[in-house]
Amino acid sequence: MTTHERDFSASIDPVKLDRLAEVAVKVGVQLQPGQDVVLTASTDALPLARKIAEHAYKAGAGLVTPVFRDEQIVLSRFRDATFDGFDRAPEWLLGGVASAYADNAARIAVRGDDPSLLSGQDPDKVARANKADSLASRPALEKVTGFDINWTIVAYPGLAWAKQVFPGESDDVAVARLADAIFSASRIDGDDPVGNWREHNAALAKRTAWLNELNFDALHFTGPGTDLTVGLADGHEWMGGASTAKNGITCNPNIPTEEVFTTPHARRVSGHVSSTKPLSYQGTLIDEISVRFEEGRIVEAKASKGEDVLKKVLDTDEGARRLGEVALVPHSSPISKSGILFYNTLFDENASCHIALGQCYSKCFVNGASLSPDEIAARGGNKSFIHIDWMIGSGRIDIDGLHKDGRTVPLMRKGEWV
Repeated sequence: MTTHERDFSASIDPVKLDRLAEVAVKVGVQLQPGQDVVLTASTDALPLARKIAEHAYKAGAGLVTPVFRDEQIVLSRFRDATFDGFDRAPEWLLGGVASAYADNAARIAVRGDDPSLLSGQDPDKVARANKADSLASRPALEKVTGFDINWTIVAYPGLAWAKQVFPGESDDVAVARLADAIFSASRIDGDDPVGNWREHNAALAKRTAWLNELNFDALHFTGPGTDLTVGLADGHEWMGGASTAKNGITCNPNIPTEEVFTTPHARRVSGHVSSTKPLSYQGTLIDEISVRFEEGRIVEAKASKGEDVLKKVLDTDEGARRLGEVALVPHSSPISKSGILFYNTLFDENASCHIALGQCYSKCFVNGASLSPDEIAARGGNKSFIHIDWMIGSGRIDIDGLHKDGRTVPLMRKGEWV
């Protein structure tokens, strides 16, 4: 038995793992009686996937359908498959997932894969495979980004991920430390994690109400390597924490979450910006990103690591070089204060202000549920096969809100709300 194949679940607090599964079901998707669930996870995350299924059925789930991804099988493809096979994706499977969402199935995704799984593989193969997956996933992705359904993402401490976060520790200790960090960030410490989330959602709702009242025309980010103006979409709406999907169910899409976010105007972004944390994308680590925007579009892009993959991602489609999200997170957020670099967007984006390339969330418009795709585009919403968050905030970033009449309102100084 290899180290990779050993079971490290004994290193993880079983009580807290059970609570995380309960939060995923009761807070993450707020599962309704009779509702089906599509549950995606890596094979390493099987202990959490099983617990989620258990809590889902206890909550009255109709059918829980797991879809698993195995890292060793993924690597076998990139090492041994014929070159022609990288422009394909399992459309039959992804089409089935889209059909499930169309029938009101909830989505629960468990993340915890090796952040650098594909870093040593041919970047051309990686880019082609990612593009094929993005194209085939589009019908399902639109149901998610359009908030047609209730959905959530939670995390499990896989060994390879744990060793990247805590490289100096033994395997058992690394997994245990990452598990504790996940549990803390996911607010499941204490006897009432569901109540903890109720209070946290109320605080985020108060922040979004304040930003919606201010109704800025744009945001201006300044700091080392950054002088970026992000125009906001016409009729944009700030969101944060719990959101009500079009099916009427209130869900928490990300566990954990510390952000408030909205939709940028796809054609009104200008200036330059540098990343402040590495981006782990589909098994490739992309670090020290630096891009320049003109009229909403990235016209120059560099990275110290993973640049080939980044540039191929930007060529996915027209919308891949434009923004679909801008999010504000204080530098003093609990995840930032932990001092841990997670190499995982679900966590690192909640330690830092960030932007996302690609598809916008139609939910982040006033009356967004009633808007057609053409109306969303007319208001500045972006359309793309991808949606990739990357971090641009730190304790050295200032942010101002800009009104149409030229008034400027300080929002953040040195990464903290004014």
